[in-house]
Amino acid sequence: MHPIEVSQIAKSFGDTQAVVDVSFDVKGGEIFGLLGPNGAGKTTAIRIVLDIFQPDRGKVSILGGPMSEDKKDRIGYMPEERGLYQDIPLERCLLYLASLKGTPDQKARKTLNDYLERFDLAEHKSKKVKELSKGMQQKAQIINTLLHQPELIIIDEPFTALDPLNLQLVKDVMQELRAQGVTIIMSTHQMQQVEELCDRILLINDGINVLYGNLDEIRQRFSGHAVMVRTGSNLPELPGVKDISSHNGDFKLTLMEDTTPQDVLKTLTARDIILEKFEIAVPTLSEIFIRVIEEGDAK
Repeated sequence: MHPIEVSQIAKSFGDTQAVVDVSFDVKGGEIFGLLGPNGAGKTTAIRIVLDIFQPDRGKVSILGGPMSEDKKDRIGYMPEERGLYQDIPLERCLLYLASLKGTPDQKARKTLNDYLERFDLAEHKSKKVKELSKGMQQKAQIINTLLHQPELIIIDEPFTALDPLNLQLVKDVMQELRAQGVTIIMSTHQMQQVEELCDRILLINDGINVLYGNLDEIRQRFSGHAVMVRTGSNLPELPGVKDISSHNGDFKLTLMEDTTPQDVLKTLTARDIILEKFEIAVPTLSEIFIRVIEEGDAK
């Protein structure tokens, strides 16, 4: 049994059908990407999983069954909207929120001190939350989500307002937690971070599943019959290649159906063309996202 199993959930608000038919599971110790355009139903699906909303139909199993008060203490949830108390000092705010999750004070203080040092917030712990920059508040929200050491984390837009150094810090922390067996659901519009972090993804559009599975396998499914080549010289016409186009300093060679990448590589080396790069052309997740949402190309 997986930490999260969702089967054919649906939810309406008046005449608005926010979720029509969504099913997925999240495996233990993986980072799972929940993706979709604005208004696709992601947040509603998350709130159904967390028992904030009751579905009109469908079933949710979380940590082995229905949600309970005890299970809520085993879950860390960070919504996109900031939810920290603004008028009290940062340390006091985070310790209080940890106490609501049942974390003993001494343990919470030690864990908090470690996180404040790592996130470069130790010298700001006595400041009121509202006095912190947006990036600092984002890091504080992440600390709040992790402070009670949950076994399941659901995090919405974790990289908002972070500079490149702090973005990498948050990614490092998430990868460390995965290595420790923590399960993470991440919802974000930053496709590059999804590519770097996620094991599997679900793409929702108009409240339904449109793309679901292992990220590497999805990228392979959407890859065309082409290779990417980088060389210091111009490329001549090549047998078996029907089109050559330039892409950010590389050449994309679109192959004829009966031509393999190995055939092209042999031709290039036989002509003494020095190659700096030669690889199968695989689309980025952003390109796949656009194809599926705008063109309805869900393979």
